Amino acid sequence: MSYTKVIPGLVRANSDNIKRICLSQGRFRSTVASKQRKEVEGGKEEQQLVECTVVKAVQADLISQTKNNTDAQTRKIAIDFDNTHEAYKSKDNIELLRSLLVFKLCTFDFLVDKNKELMDLSKKVFGKRLFERLMKMTFYGQFVAGEDHNSIKPLIHKNQAFGVGSVLDYIVSVIPSVDHREKKYKAHRQFGDRRGGVVSARTYFYADEAKCDAQMETFLNCIKASGGASVDGFSAVKMTALGRPQFLLQFSEVLVKWRRFFNLLAAQQGKSGMDALEQKLELEQLKESLTKLGVGNKDDIENWFTGEKLGSSGTIDLLDWNSLINDRTKISNLLVIPNVENGQLEPLLRKFTVEEEKQMKRMLQRVDVLAKHAVDNGVRLMVDAEQTYFQPAISRLTLEMQRIFNREKPIIFNTYQCYLKEAYDNVSVDVELSRREGWYFGAKLVRGAYMYQERSRAEEIGYEDPINPDYEATNRMYHKCLEFVLEEIDHNRKANVMVASHNEDTVKFTLGKMNEMGLSPTEKKVYFGQLLGMCDQISFPLGQAGFPVYKYVPYGPVNEVIPYLSRRALENRGFMKGSQRERSLLWKELKRRLLNGQILYKPVY
Repeated sequence: MSYTKVIPGLVRANSDNIKRICLSQGRFRSTVASKQRKEVEGGKEEQQLVECTVVKAVQADLISQTKNNTDAQTRKIAIDFDNTHEAYKSKDNIELLRSLLVFKLCTFDFLVDKNKELMDLSKKVFGKRLFERLMKMTFYGQFVAGEDHNSIKPLIHKNQAFGVGSVLDYIVSVIPSVDHREKKYKAHRQFGDRRGGVVSARTYFYADEAKCDAQMETFLNCIKASGGASVDGFSAVKMTALGRPQFLLQFSEVLVKWRRFFNLLAAQQGKSGMDALEQKLELEQLKESLTKLGVGNKDDIENWFTGEKLGSSGTIDLLDWNSLINDRTKISNLLVIPNVENGQLEPLLRKFTVEEEKQMKRMLQRVDVLAKHAVDNGVRLMVDAEQTYFQPAISRLTLEMQRIFNREKPIIFNTYQCYLKEAYDNVSVDVELSRREGWYFGAKLVRGAYMYQERSRAEEIGYEDPINPDYEATNRMYHKCLEFVLEEIDHNRKANVMVASHNEDTVKFTLGKMNEMGLSPTEKKVYFGQLLGMCDQISFPLGQAGFPVYKYVPYGPVNEVIPYLSRRALENRGFMKGSQRERSLLWKELKRRLLNGQILYKPVY
């Protein structure tokens, strides 16, 4: 069975029966929709916003708020991220002191570097019960919501009362087996343990199909908990937990080879160096090139480009090109492409073994079950990004879920890592596909979690470093991707984005763009996200000002979440600039309460 039959198997994959896996027959229109700017229009005045110490309402121009051109008056909103009274009104004094202690401990290199060893030693010295109590008073209490879906409800309800929602994630530690380690698209022994150099993301390892079923059940329970504990909640999932990563590795290789082949053909037409959607290949010239390269005979190549408007404009863009890998053309049985390194023709696709085919079907089945369960429970599904050698397949599978489940509203959100050089191309291509096919685009933008591992692996194996050269380049990429999605929201109101960032400047940048475009927080098109226990001075003022903001809420037994706590310690040390600011704000609020006689302050909600 070929990789080309994988994708739209999601349409038919279900827990009772999977008859076959094949690509959907739908075609993409080859004409990029033009962006139309909304015209400034007059309208009736809305009721004056109530001013508070956090939100300042400023008169703005009247703009069209919906695609139906309904007149509405909006006011620019500025958030005061220095207002500690509003930022920490959900915390009692003990919680403020705990935050100060934890953040201070994270500044000591010795404690951070040896945190795992120190926790193991503490467990032996104090015993399991006392150790767990100490953890709940410090790191566990700061970064983890509770042990199970019942114990986390008080925290979720409290955050909700102060305008902050939840993205639930049940945390379990997974230890890799030497026999099951997986290599850019070839397994490599040095990087078999994908946790190496990763401090801010969880990694799963394949053991067997029963383990994948158990992990799916964990995600199902998390979706249920999210649906029962909060309104409009999210639940996070990782694709590598749902099947054999080798499948994702091999399928990613296919997708990347196919895209590189497009880039090679674009270069032959003098169109290299352009943004992905600007590269349009002249159809007749493309056919000649493919024939000369020996990719297929003239009749086969002619058949690839017939029917359903493909190439009707006389050009082929990247989305048209991607649509060629499907069952209708049976291109998988015909296609060989030039190896960009040695120029030799080689098969694009290889066959699965019988066992690999079964594993692949089960993986698609689990993905489908989770998506349907999310819809049934009124929960949105956030698919986490992973390493670059898995990500093309993960993104394609997520895209197919979006095409199925995002028809009426955004249910499935894909994650884009903006430290990648190709992040903007990935975002713009997926947005354009959603625009052509008419479904709701959902994205979470992050900076990225695998930088050190990705760079080490690229250097060791010998391929181009996929990461932007420095932090400033990543910031520029993040803002470029964000601005593109915001413009798409402004254009048709069918795109949605979560700004998952602890960077205050990025949040202010987003608010500024929303004010410029007249995007109201009440439309719930732009969300904000931060980790539980971090950057409350960003999350809570936003939530109380009416913006949709979410905390990424991990939960699980103390002993199971120790690897997660270890990552949080390392991450806090890495973001010392932000941590210092947070500590100063915590001290400021604690002093304010003491001077005002609020020694026993308790949140009221």
